[in-house]
Amino acid sequence: MSRVPRVPRVPRVPRVARVPAAERGATRIADRVVAKIAAHAAREALTGTGSSARAAAPPHATVTVHHDIARVRISLELGYPCDIGAACAAVRRRVAERVEECTGMAVPEVDIDVEHLRAARTGPGSGPARSRVR
Repeated sequence: MSRVPRVPRVPRVPRVARVPAAERGATRIADRVVAKIAAHAAREALTGTGSSARAAAPPHATVTVHHDIARVRISLELGYPCDIGAACAAVRRRVAERVEECTGMAVPEVDIDVEHLRAARTGPGSGPARSRVR
């Protein structure tokens, strides 16, 4: 009968004292990451309204962060006709919520620039009238 070789014992490593969270370091979130979160939140707000306020082009965000305070500017296009004030309020509210939720930063202001109002198409082929050539 063969003997199983004995495994040597691994010496115990002394436990290292835990460093309090405040002394471990900090996580810095880049401005462009916060801008992507804000742009995504603006898109969510516009598609969630279900109205003609849907954006013709995806929203663009620029962010300035200073001491865990994010100032956000959103540029967007809206479909026309729509309630522009309600669409802007929905975007402003959603962007502030999502940025605070995802980053922990305070968002005291969200500026919105409506760059274009796009006329909504009413039906198939509702562009400019074109004559057919035979």
